Amino acid sequence: MKSKFTAVLRREEDEYVALNPELDIASQGPTPEQALANLREAVGLFLECASANEIDGRLSGEAWITQFEAEYAQA
Repeated sequence: MKSKFTAVLRREEDEYVALNPELDIASQGPTPEQALANLREAVGLFLECASANEIDGRLSGEAWITQFEAEYAQA
């Protein structure tokens, strides 16, 4: 079975972090490709092992990725 999920990748120090916001699962790797591959594996393992209730509880609907501006004063 296949499903599409969202991945958000960003660099953190010397590694890349990949986050799946629908299931709240994250992984990491030395390159963006490896971080995404590790996330794909982690999500697959979660979906194989988790109960239907846990999966349904995490899949609360659509995920939106957006940007916004915030104002702040520098300290």
